[in-house]
Parts: sequence; C-alpha cells; structure tokens
Amino acid sequence: MQLKMYVNGFLLNVQFFSAVPIHKELPVDPHHLRAALRVFPLFGLVKGLIYGSVFWMLLEWSPLSSLGNAFLFWLLLIIWTGGLHLDGWIDTSDAFFSYRDINRRLEILKDPRVGAFGVLSLIVLLASRFLFIYEIFLFGDSALALLIVLLPFYSQLMTGLSLNSVKPAKQEGIAYFFQQGKDARLVVYYGFWLMGSGLLFFFISGSLFLFLILTMIAVWFFWFARWGALKHFGGITGDILGASLEGAELLLWMTLWLLVSIGMA
Repeated sequence: MQLKMYVNGFLLNVQFFSAVPIHKELPVDPHHLRAALRVFPLFGLVKGLIYGSVFWMLLEWSPLSSLGNAFLFWLLLIIWTGGLHLDGWIDTSDAFFSYRDINRRLEILKDPRVGAFGVLSLIVLLASRFLFIYEIFLFGDSALALLIVLLPFYSQLMTGLSLNSVKPAKQEGIAYFFQQGKDARLVVYYGFWLMGSGLLFFFISGSLFLFLILTMIAVWFFWFARWGALKHFGGITGDILGASLEGAELLLWMTLWLLVSIGMA
C-alpha cells in the first residue's frame, strides 16, 4: 500500500511538473500529496538521469558539432516541461519588475498577457542557458554527465522545500494544492536523499568536492528565493515556483560552466 502511494506520488510529480502525459486518474488526497513531496528529489534524479544520458550520448556518439549538440540538448530542457516553468518565469518577471505593491503583483501574475519585462527576461534566461550548455559541450567531456544528473535533483529538492516551508500567496493554484500534503518531517527525508546522493557520487567519482559546491549553491539559492517570494509576493504561487525552479537550474548551469571554464570539472 505504501509503495503504491509513493508510485502515485511520483506520477503526480510527472503529471504536474513535466510534459510527459500520464493517462491515469491519480488520487490527490493529502496522503498522496505528502508522498509526492517526499519523492520530489527522486523525480529530480530521474530527470537528471535523462539529461545526463542524453549529454553523454551526444558527446560520445553524435556526428554533429558542439554547437549542434548544444542546441539539441538546449531544446530537450524546454521540451521536457512543455514551457510550463518558462511561463512562470515570464509571469513572475512581469510582476516583479512592475515595482507595484504585493496585491498588484499577484494580479499581474494572473494576467494572461505577456509584458515587455517577461519577454526580455525569457530571452536572457534562454540565451544564458544556451551559452553555458554550448561551452560545456565545447570544453567539457562525457564525465560531466554525472554532475549534470545532479542539477535537476537540486532544483526539484529546493522546489519541494519551498512548497513545504513557504506560505502560499493565495488560497488557490498549484502551490496551494500541493501544500495540502505538507510534512513536518520532510527535511529529514530530504536529508537522506542528499546523503544517499552524496555517497553515490563519492563512490563513482572518488571525491565530494564538486558535490559540496553544488550543494552550497543550491542551499543559498533556496534561502534567497524564499526571502524574495515572501518579501515581494507575500508567499509562493505556481508561477513563482516555476520561476524559482528555472532560476535554480540556471544558477547551477552557470556554476558548472564556471567550473569547466577554470578547469575544476
């Protein structure tokens, strides 16, 4: 029974946080939502394994140039979510750069129209990510696939912590929906996920240095995003979660790019 509940929780994450179709009616009671939160890091690892495997295959087997490989991989990151998180990035940028009060910002988040700041911020996000990916393909090697596996793991883990610890900005939407499964022991579960991933990384690579660097970056971003959501929006919404996930992954890609550039990865 417990296993089935966690499987359904994992499928809920796939259904709500990716473009992969789930042709099954899933239970959405608090118990299953709690299970979904607990397996958020597992969802990130599966996502990371897909990213890492594609990266490795492109470097080892693709006849294309580094530019072509980078473009295909860059597209994968967009296709996986169907633009869901990018939509949150656009809406949150429009709301934040309006420099209005919290209530007005929340209204802008609900507005289906796209403003200039949303468009500009999307261009910056996608262009920056393409630059990081391209130079990682150009100067890196297939061994980096192990680190690429970790990037979605951290972003999903940070998203789960935000859902569990930051109050909702409004009593509706996907963030409020998932918070019906809040878990007082979630930090403990995530601690085990983190330790298990660290041990596996050490077993494969023989070092924890890069793992600890990415961990520190992810933790810093969590506190920064948490502070920003509370200060500027009064809490989290689905759009803010999407924006923070995109922001976390962009920061982690930039970190990996810097590590490759200076020869540390």
